[in-house]
Amino acid sequence: MNRPTARDVAELAGVSRAAVSFVFSGRAAGNLAAGTQQRIRSAAEQLGYRPDEVARSLRRQRSAVIGLLSDEIATSPFAGRMVLGAMEAAREQGHQVLLLESRLDPAAEAEAVAELRARGVDGIVYAAMSMRRTAVPEGIDPARVVLANCLPAKTGTYAAVVADERAGGRAAVDVLIEEGHREIAMLGGEPENIAARDRAAGFRDGMRAAGIAVREDRLVDAGWQIDEGYAAAVRVLDGPDRPTGLVCANDRVATGALLAAARLRIDVPGDLSVVGYDDQDQMAGHLVPALTTVALPHHDMGAVAVRTLIDAADAGEGVDRTRTRLLECPVVRRDSVRTPPTR
Repeated sequence: MNRPTARDVAELAGVSRAAVSFVFSGRAAGNLAAGTQQRIRSAAEQLGYRPDEVARSLRRQRSAVIGLLSDEIATSPFAGRMVLGAMEAAREQGHQVLLLESRLDPAAEAEAVAELRARGVDGIVYAAMSMRRTAVPEGIDPARVVLANCLPAKTGTYAAVVADERAGGRAAVDVLIEEGHREIAMLGGEPENIAARDRAAGFRDGMRAAGIAVREDRLVDAGWQIDEGYAAAVRVLDGPDRPTGLVCANDRVATGALLAAARLRIDVPGDLSVVGYDDQDQMAGHLVPALTTVALPHHDMGAVAVRTLIDAADAGEGVDRTRTRLLECPVVRRDSVRTPPTR
């Protein structure tokens, strides 16, 4: 049986993890009401929780700061969600987040790692704004880092938190299948991209589960940009044998598909239903029609990565380097999907 943790005590007592830390680090006076302190101690006794003395010693030397090193922040439409998730999770447990950006520059990345080490951060979230395998820079302790939205170059060498892209691809096509569509095409991303491959695999899973044959001529590599989506959609839609539903690699490709449909005088969603992917800010909800899409869980990635680091530090242990957490990609239903027209 696993030894009870401070998080277990917090859940049983109905308090934050930071409150438990206050009690067992001798900082409760003036911060917590006497009744709250007693509730925490009672929960700890009920669970048989005992703070590890080595961990407590380490905690007394900790900075209560988590570093977040990302390749892109200022230019990415998704960075804000991940940063917010990280900051909220850190704040809940009495920590702060130190944010640094490399902009894919190896020299800048090395400087950022040196800065984080000099600050004595309790752990590092190493984040990518587009899903890929990555080489973690030298100087980062594998026991004190969690990768977010990226995977290590060698499987099992670093802890990671990523979107379950295959399940997301299936969720996207299931939206159309549930509405009665059977003539469905996919405008995929770049075939060498991990996320694109997994989304396409999920698309196949959903079609197969519904007993619908996958037509290879309706699986089109469409890149990631609006103009690429437009060109791919024109090829798929310009003819009598067109699908009634499209699953798109991302919301930009879906935007291109909507433009192509407008040019070809195909009504969306009356004659064609379109599903995007990403739920990109300032795009998906502002299109006409507003785009039904699959959301990437960037907020949860940031939060889970930070909690993983703090929990490991609280236990006086390193993170589980062999574990990759897969997070759900929820469907966001808007106005671009309807039952297919009768033919």
